[in-house]
Amino acid sequence: MSNRTIRINELVQREMNDYLRKKYQSEAVTITITGVEVDSDLRTGKAFVGIIGNEDHCIDRMRWLKKHAEEIRREMGKRVILKWNPRWEYILDDSGERGARILRALNEIEIREGRGPAPRSDSDGSIPPSAKEE
Repeated sequence: MSNRTIRINELVQREMNDYLRKKYQSEAVTITITGVEVDSDLRTGKAFVGIIGNEDHCIDRMRWLKKHAEEIRREMGKRVILKWNPRWEYILDDSGERGARILRALNEIEIREGRGPAPRSDSDGSIPPSAKEE
């Protein structure tokens, strides 16, 4: 992937998030564009969407996003000047949920093996008093 394509991806991602936050504050509060991949011909691309909430909420927000896709595309054409205005395919990015599931599974394994979860430190880097006593 060329540096130009990487810069275009980052710019479009930033502009999409900005547009959603400014235009649709209450509707898009749980939506984040986590990544963008524009094709080399600049005619199509993928926008990866992270949504906070349960499965029904995610489905509802994806439906809402796809309903407003053409409006978002027009706005991106105004904000990001390219030879072509790409058509975006919105893909649900569940990597945050997958990561949380992996961490839960690792914690369960540690508990079963008797080690317990690793002590979490405070924001200043010190170990909490309860963890020091062990």
